[in-house]
Amino acid sequence: MIEVHHLNNSRSQRILWLLEELSEPYSIIPYARDAKTVLAPDSLRAVHPLGKSPVIQDGDVVLPESGAIVEYLADRYGARRLAPEADAVERPRYLYWLHYAEGSLMNPVLLTFYSARFGEAMAPMRARVRSQLALHLDFIEAELGKSPFFLGDSLSAADVQMSFPLEMSAALGATENYPRITNFLDRIHDRPAYKTALEKGGRYDMSGIMKPAT
Repeated sequence: MIEVHHLNNSRSQRILWLLEELSEPYSIIPYARDAKTVLAPDSLRAVHPLGKSPVIQDGDVVLPESGAIVEYLADRYGARRLAPEADAVERPRYLYWLHYAEGSLMNPVLLTFYSARFGEAMAPMRARVRSQLALHLDFIEAELGKSPFFLGDSLSAADVQMSFPLEMSAALGATENYPRITNFLDRIHDRPAYKTALEKGGRYDMSGIMKPAT
């Protein structure tokens, strides 16, 4: 059975969701953020030296990094259902969204988060960061005008990967003027597998990590 080292309010929630969509059995090893610092506990370093979550163990495979985990699980357990095959015409677009989520989108999302969390210390870069996030959200809004999901009419693992930065953007109040992104989030949140993952993984509230640093 797949083990998921799961940190609350983190990227690991989408791994639970993906496993529910795949109907693949798994167990959860839970970790909680520090209530004051909202940082991950030091105990995660026993799992991986960086002390980050998620990390999965699937037999002899121990794999950190959420994008790698999503790609691995979708290819191994969801081929032709949540992941196009290697020679499918949709594969390049699928890989693009799968890696865009963390490779391009997450940078302005995180910088917007830090500029809000650390207040005046980040003020000089705030306008630039927000303009960059708006550039990405404009792009995503236009792309979601072509189809309800990032790969077309059906959910794929690319949608799972895109969920976290868009949920974080929403928690930052950055998606209020983006109805297609809002509808996308509403649509995935209404999926039975998403709801089941929440029940198993515990409270998932991105606003919980948005409070100012003290």
